[in-house]
Amino acid sequence: MMTGYMGYYILIGAISLVSWLVSNQLKRKFAYYSKVSLRNGMSGAEIAEKMLADHGIRDVQVISTRGQLTDHYNPKNKTVNLSEVVYNQRNAAAAAVAAHEVGHAVQHATAYQYLTMRSKLVPVVQITSSMSKLVVFGGLALMASNAIGGAGYLIALAGLVMMGFATLFSVITLPVEYDASNRALKWLKAKNIVTPEEYKGSEDALKWAARTYLVAAIGAIASLLYWALQVFGNRR
Repeated sequence: MMTGYMGYYILIGAISLVSWLVSNQLKRKFAYYSKVSLRNGMSGAEIAEKMLADHGIRDVQVISTRGQLTDHYNPKNKTVNLSEVVYNQRNAAAAAVAAHEVGHAVQHATAYQYLTMRSKLVPVVQITSSMSKLVVFGGLALMASNAIGGAGYLIALAGLVMMGFATLFSVITLPVEYDASNRALKWLKAKNIVTPEEYKGSEDALKWAARTYLVAAIGAIASLLYWALQVFGNRR
């Protein structure tokens, strides 16, 4: 059992290291492209508002929020939340982030299927994600001690199902994020919001942002597979 835990810690450590490296590179990219000023002089907020208007979306509000890289779209109150830096600044990084978040608003307005699926998973994941590993651990402990018959296996299996919802959420997040970036970049180019040089900066910044979700999804899949092997391998 301890060997299983050690393997898990090694796996999590490796994934955390990759996640840290990608996150650091993302911060460096945004810092670099924040120095590439937009020729048109538009702020992130102005870009977001124009993209919403161009897509005929008039019931979504663009607001400023505190923090760094805290930008997000809230489908519940229909708000595009831009960090203070993105909201106020006029550079390639701000343009990329603002357009990306509006991309989510466009997904919502057009009932993009993966966004709809992810939204439905949110309440389930909020309940199951925090307890899934504890349930798996408990089930494995009962299986190891052979207590209460085969109930330990069923408990561990229930934990895997809970973990599966979080993994599914991470996987579904990938097409949602990549599609939002594609919508943003397509609009930025079509409307000549950015110059070719500025476009390259926006594109590169969004690619690194997407990679953080990719690492998270790979980590979730690896974790699920690891514990599935532990549960099924220890079944008696």
